[in-house]
Amino acid sequence: MKSVIVGTAGHIDHGKTALVKALTGIDADRLEEEKRRGITIDLGFAHTELRAPSGEILRLGFVDVPGHERFVRNMLAGVGGIDLVLLVIAADESIKPQTREHLDILQLLGVPRGITVLTKSDAVDRDTLDVVRLEVEEFLRGTFLDASSLDSPRPNEPDSPIIAVSSLTGNGLDDLKQALTHAAIGAPARDSQVLVRLPIDRVFTMKGFGTVVTGTLVAGTVRKEEELEVFPTGRRVRVRGVQVHGKSAETAVAGERTALNLAGASTEDLERGMTLAPPATFRTTRRVDVRLRLLTSAPRPLKNRARVHFHAYTMETVAEVVLHGTKNLGTKHLGTKHIAPGEEGFAQIRLPQAALLLPGDRFIIRQFSPVVTIGGGIVLDATPLPRSSGRASLDRASFLKIMASGDPQAVLRARIERRRQEGITLSRIIAETGWKKNAIEARLAELVAQGQVLRTGDLFLHATAVDGLKVLAVGAVADFHKKNPLVGGINREALREQVRASAQVFTTVAEMLVREKKLEITGDLVRIPGRGVSMKDEETESKKTIEDAFAVAGLTVPALREVLAGLKVDKARAQKIVTLLLRDKTLVKVSDDLVFHGSALEKLRRQMAAFKAKSDKIDVGQFKELTGVTRKYAIPLLEYLDREHVTRRVGDTRMIL
Repeated sequence: MKSVIVGTAGHIDHGKTALVKALTGIDADRLEEEKRRGITIDLGFAHTELRAPSGEILRLGFVDVPGHERFVRNMLAGVGGIDLVLLVIAADESIKPQTREHLDILQLLGVPRGITVLTKSDAVDRDTLDVVRLEVEEFLRGTFLDASSLDSPRPNEPDSPIIAVSSLTGNGLDDLKQALTHAAIGAPARDSQVLVRLPIDRVFTMKGFGTVVTGTLVAGTVRKEEELEVFPTGRRVRVRGVQVHGKSAETAVAGERTALNLAGASTEDLERGMTLAPPATFRTTRRVDVRLRLLTSAPRPLKNRARVHFHAYTMETVAEVVLHGTKNLGTKHLGTKHIAPGEEGFAQIRLPQAALLLPGDRFIIRQFSPVVTIGGGIVLDATPLPRSSGRASLDRASFLKIMASGDPQAVLRARIERRRQEGITLSRIIAETGWKKNAIEARLAELVAQGQVLRTGDLFLHATAVDGLKVLAVGAVADFHKKNPLVGGINREALREQVRASAQVFTTVAEMLVREKKLEITGDLVRIPGRGVSMKDEETESKKTIEDAFAVAGLTVPALREVLAGLKVDKARAQKIVTLLLRDKTLVKVSDDLVFHGSALEKLRRQMAAFKAKSDKIDVGQFKELTGVTRKYAIPLLEYLDREHVTRRVGDTRMIL
């Protein structure tokens, strides 16, 4: 059974609610004030089923929106998730202000298809109806509702017909149902395989059930007993029950009007504008990079840092627009001062509170004052990197152009490339795109096979970043050799810090360079092949003698001069060997005259960690008892631990950190 969401649009009192009732038998006006005043104030909902010529059942969910200019904000909360629209124009009034504004909104939101309905056809004569039809045809020319286009698979049935009906007499309703069937068949199915998102449009309590939320499921599938997260608050809830179009169900899929009975939250914890999504998957944001278009009817250009009313799905807030550039944007044209009516450009929307937005989400902006619709667009990136971070390898303009291209492979490659040597994890890619893990892995596998991306564990790096790290690493080692000709190589950790790579990334790059015979690694020393310090037999023997002397001694080490005095090599060569051992961190200098083996100090750290389980404080006496050393060693060792942030001195005792 295919599910399609149908929205209404049009001026107040043009018969939208009456039309929905005529089609479904359901009065979408649910509020007492709506019934008393005879106007729609908030969103209303209804549903029906139609049978396609193939026999397939089409489930239509209707979102009825208010037409009064004062309630456009409520209208916007309902049209964000629709698949097709009924643009309602009364035959006795023709095109009115909200007809125009609603059509602008529908086009900015990228609604793909719809039907224009001339209601109240019984209230005018045939000639008047024909005149109104001509006016409407001219009004819709060049829009997605242009009825003059006969590009339909069935030439006699345009995708955007204009149908005259009377909700009072029923005249034309059969033609409208036929057109709805045709449009619903052609509407692309929403992807139920991506991660679930349900923007909340109603919150209420139902006797015997508790907290209930409703919304149009814009993506994914939600199941009974599933755990979800409320964005932006982070509250976890459990789905106790699912209803689709008023009937209990085990699951709801994208494209269905859905009601969820939730455990774990009260009506005070939830409100319109929040979103339900999988837990611990997405991250909220207060900044989104977008492609924005200003309507030709906008009263004035949109200036940089203008405040606007921002609407996305059921969310509404006041935001700031920071302009990046115009539609002719090049890499050196950031920072444009305004966007003129009819123009488009890249911009950043800065929100006062965190929200859940993803690439591909559509939005509307309305002028701050007076409040009128002036434009809208599409989210390109909900995780923009700060310009000051220096991390992005792609300039923002180039990156946003790739995001706007819609090419999934190029989008994925660019998201990896901009992270440079930092790389990006699979979970982070999921959070940034909203794509499911298996879809991302399939695309990544192609990029890895092509050599454009390198995978190390759960981390992905662009090939250019890896190449850059290789050049940096080899250059740093070569430079070290020039400055330190008597030292066997640079310390591995010092090299990692110099190239500014994480331990995981550095290990991968170092292993690649070793395989390529561009570097050699011995212990903790890294060197260019053939550039290490060669040792004669007596030097190698002396090196082992020094290592063994301190390794066996533990924490009660001999004086370094005593060990060196017993070597077969002269003083200069002995000092060279000690320098190598210190560089390699095989030996660690604790004070001017005390040197310890690295393994002994590591054992000491473990002893301190074990002691902390009993007490987080230790004095000199306890330390001597713990380690079996005299005061000669205890004081320098404690001072070493202070420097290493293992302990912190507080009076005569140490706090174990």
